[in-house]
Amino acid sequence: MSVFSWPARVYWEDTDGGAIVYYANYLRFLERSRTEWLRAHGHSQLELAREPGILFTVVSIQVDYRAPARLDDELEITCEPRAQGSASVRFTQRIYRKGQGAAAPAGLLLEAQVRVACVDARSWKPRRLPQFVLDAVTAAEAAHG
Repeated sequence: MSVFSWPARVYWEDTDGGAIVYYANYLRFLERSRTEWLRAHGHSQLELAREPGILFTVVSIQVDYRAPARLDDELEITCEPRAQGSASVRFTQRIYRKGQGAAAPAGLLLEAQVRVACVDARSWKPRRLPQFVLDAVTAAEAAHG
């Protein structure tokens, strides 16, 4: 699985007073997509916090907003993991609008670089990435050449 893709829809709660997605809510879509990427690899964040006792925390993010998402838009959020040392992963993430006619044409809405660190659930100190994450990153990198 090289590029993970997760569908979403824009609801009222995601928007500002003008039915446009509020800028900070894009980060929620990105977070949910990374969570679903983990789930697609057979792991939930809750289970990982319990055993082996790890959490993933965002340590840096760069976001480029290209176009606004609007109420009722259908979105596609992607995750592309890349190695970033022994305790972190960098995700290239994009949010696309699926085409819905002239009023909401398909296209790239946002691109982000998100660095996520693996930390111990008790001490919050960095921990090595689990093998399944390393395997998923290696597979994604191999698919991109």
